[in-house]
Amino acid sequence: MLEAVTTVLSPGVLLMIAIAAAYGLFVGAIPGLTATMAVALFVPFTFDMDPVPALAAIVTLEATAIFAGDIPSTLVRIPGTPSSAAYTDDAYALTSRGDGARSLGVSLVFSVCGGLFGGIVLIFAAPALAQVASQFSAFERFWLAVLGLSSAVIVAHGTLLKGLFALLLGLTLSTIGLDEIHGLERWTMGSPDLIGGISFIPAMIGLFGLSEVLRNVLTPEAISRGVMQDYTNIVRDAFRRLRARVSHFLRSSCIGTLIGILPGAGADIGAWVSFAASKKSSKKPEEYGKGSMDGVGDATAANNSALAGAWVPALVFGIPGDSVTAIVIGVMMMKNLQPGPQIFEEQPELIYGVYFTFLLANIFLLPLGYLAIRAGRRIVQIPKRILLPAIVVFSIVGAFAINNSTFDIGVMLVMGVLGFILERYGFPIGPVVLGIVLGPMVEKNFMQSMIAADGNLLGFFARPGAALLGVVTLLLWGGSLGLAIWRRQGRSENRDQAAP
Repeated sequence: MLEAVTTVLSPGVLLMIAIAAAYGLFVGAIPGLTATMAVALFVPFTFDMDPVPALAAIVTLEATAIFAGDIPSTLVRIPGTPSSAAYTDDAYALTSRGDGARSLGVSLVFSVCGGLFGGIVLIFAAPALAQVASQFSAFERFWLAVLGLSSAVIVAHGTLLKGLFALLLGLTLSTIGLDEIHGLERWTMGSPDLIGGISFIPAMIGLFGLSEVLRNVLTPEAISRGVMQDYTNIVRDAFRRLRARVSHFLRSSCIGTLIGILPGAGADIGAWVSFAASKKSSKKPEEYGKGSMDGVGDATAANNSALAGAWVPALVFGIPGDSVTAIVIGVMMMKNLQPGPQIFEEQPELIYGVYFTFLLANIFLLPLGYLAIRAGRRIVQIPKRILLPAIVVFSIVGAFAINNSTFDIGVMLVMGVLGFILERYGFPIGPVVLGIVLGPMVEKNFMQSMIAADGNLLGFFARPGAALLGVVTLLLWGGSLGLAIWRRQGRSENRDQAAP
């Protein structure tokens, strides 16, 4: 451990961490350029690096890029990263009320503390937690994905029925392309560009970003951007909020870390599930979706704690927890390092170097993130006649940059119109995005589970972990439906009493 700390604190490694932090903040703040893309673009620069600085740079880059994604989410309603979509509406609503600076302060502080929590869990519980995650089969992964989808519907603004419709629309869009199991073409209409399906980044940019531009241009009742308040005390105020909500923070960080540990889950599901849990336990659930500071804080804590969790199966078993750790495994193999239990014995200084970097990166994120907020706050001062075209340009660039495809620009434009129409009639957008993201995971694990259970649906509850997740999901839906029916009956009785 001492050798790892000495290595990470050397001037060369610290310089690399600082460069990676600045690069991560820049890329994460540009709509459409995700943390995964930032890491992928950075890989060529790691070829000549030693393993510790290379991995330290990737850890720092990922942590800063995930937070930076909250800046465009809050200021212009375009999620910088997919995991930001869970609370984009709340963060933007706060900006419209003049609380954008406070919202970004909460995002920063809860992200930093969530990342530190995940790093501590990674240090002390990696082997044990990875052992649990390795026992997850297709049954558990199916129920976990369904739980994430259910959370998106339940926390969405509007009625439960409209949220369910939005989710089903997203799941339908996710079936475009090749069948996950049999490789058959579906809904491609003869277009080779649709064989790979709809890329969720252009779809997300269109649904959130372009739809907001259309709403501002075409409707007189479009939300006007508020003036951001003074930012000098936003970090101090956010720490006060954290102290007042320690139990909620710990719950959200635990949710994020545990979901991050599960292969293929990642921060996206962690943010949605944490946001749903926050709403269920809140004394003001009606604020969620319309500008809840608590919802933003809890979801961002889950975001960053999930990052460290995803490294657990990657380091212990060589199984990527998310797309970033899949790239990390490739970098390690490129340097003749085989992830797995043996690396803890053969090169413990490398593992401890990763551990220590997680803590150091999140500590660095606090001052650097604050500077990024100060720079980003200028966006709300730009006149709309300049800002709206700039958002369109960034949206086009972000959509094109994913696959260097003009077809993705078309997807973004179509999704922008679709998002505008949905919001016009009160349908939430978040479930559509999550349906596109998790649809392939749900379908693949459902088909694998059906094959393993010989078509018997009771097989989905045969394993203890699957039974627990399945019961929680069903109870979540049952409770939400019961509450919706009870509220409708209450409104009906009130109307009857009010009638002459």
